[in-house]
Amino acid sequence: MVMYNMQAVAHRCINNATMQFDKLGYIATNLANYSTVGYKGVAFEQFLREDGYVDGAIRKNTLQGSIRVSSNPYDIAIDGEGYIPVVSQDGEVQYTRDGSLKIGAGGYLVTVDDWMVGDGIKIPPNCYKFVIKKNGEVIAYDSHNDKPKKLGNIPLIQFDNPDGMEQADMDRLIATEDAGTGRLVKNHDFFKQACLERANVSVYSSANDLLRLNASMLASMQILKVADQMYNKAINIREG
Repeated sequence: MVMYNMQAVAHRCINNATMQFDKLGYIATNLANYSTVGYKGVAFEQFLREDGYVDGAIRKNTLQGSIRVSSNPYDIAIDGEGYIPVVSQDGEVQYTRDGSLKIGAGGYLVTVDDWMVGDGIKIPPNCYKFVIKKNGEVIAYDSHNDKPKKLGNIPLIQFDNPDGMEQADMDRLIATEDAGTGRLVKNHDFFKQACLERANVSVYSSANDLLRLNASMLASMQILKVADQMYNKAINIREG
């Protein structure tokens, strides 16, 4: 019975340490993306099962990050809920909150990795200036005194459950059934030109989590060491 109890203690200590290492990996990922535009932190939530073992579930933090001024007219931030649909050269549609845009091939507005924004918005090469309005409308001026010309609209798509979206490369997201059907938002004022959304990762909170994880893992290793010593003593007594 003693040996069985020691085995159970060892199993639970190993289980706890494994969960802590998993959580450590997600915290490290969040910290590594602290400077990534529009990045949404990932949390590894732990819970106790009925059998006494610890398990975990991954949850994405979809809260908005702070917005900073970039002074780059191609940058946009979303001050509210929603995502910008972007299209690959193969026609695949994904979604992002990373508004660090640029002019790509043919003069079209694209992401940093050349995914086209919306249905394609072409910026004239010699325009005096272009403006991205808060509702996503893009206009350009040929000269200082000319009337503005509408170039297109940057769409804004919202999902009922954005936490259900699947993570893709370059902080893009893929729509899933769990996320629900994406809907086009009209008559909004969420876009801010020459601004970028920072990652919603807190360095202080992550550092605090690291300290707690370290204490928990040390405790698990110490208990495991004691259990191993008692287990060996029990074997020696039994054999003696």
